[in-house]
Amino acid sequence: MSLLHRVALTYVKNIGPTLAKSLVAYFGDAESIFKAPSRKLIKVPGIGEKIINQLDFDIALKKAENELKFIERSNIEVIFYTDSKYPRRLKACNDSPVLLYAKGNIDLSAQYVVSVVGTRNATEYGKNLCRLLIEELQQHNVLVVSGLALGIDVAIHKECLKHNMPTIGVVGHGLDRLYPSQNRATAEKMLENGGLLSEYPSGTIPDRENFPQRN
Repeated sequence: MSLLHRVALTYVKNIGPTLAKSLVAYFGDAESIFKAPSRKLIKVPGIGEKIINQLDFDIALKKAENELKFIERSNIEVIFYTDSKYPRRLKACNDSPVLLYAKGNIDLSAQYVVSVVGTRNATEYGKNLCRLLIEELQQHNVLVVSGLALGIDVAIHKECLKHNMPTIGVVGHGLDRLYPSQNRATAEKMLENGGLLSEYPSGTIPDRENFPQRN
């Protein structure tokens, strides 16, 4: 079980989550994929000569080496889709991420999970609804998930903090940054009872297309 090869798998050109899972299922683990000859790789459903010719294993491994240095330095947990800690509900999605980066104290398979999202231009009415919702949920041992964005997202996270409820912010960028930056203080407090989660490696900026994928 090589963390290096698990991380490197997410960097390989033209290998998305679905194909990566097919490769792992065929070879048994990520490391074996990188050691397999082309004649064996081409037997995997979905992989043709065009993809084989574009495989950049050496480049992917080099990127993974740098990512592992960041992971260790930043106290980040890497969760592969075959790990017991990987959220069981997410695993049911065919295109779920092969790998997740987590920071904090997170139970991703909590029995009860409520996701809350909303406008970035939250009204006082909306913020008050967040407060009432969390007050109601407090007695039910619920994990609250949102996106740590401006507006309703950060409002619900803050209400969770007030009531000592676990809350996770799923972000659309690497964990080497925080967007928007004005929510950093809230994010740091969330690490004590919940935390941050991302499918993106360090260096990934909050591009527009990342957020629908994150959702």
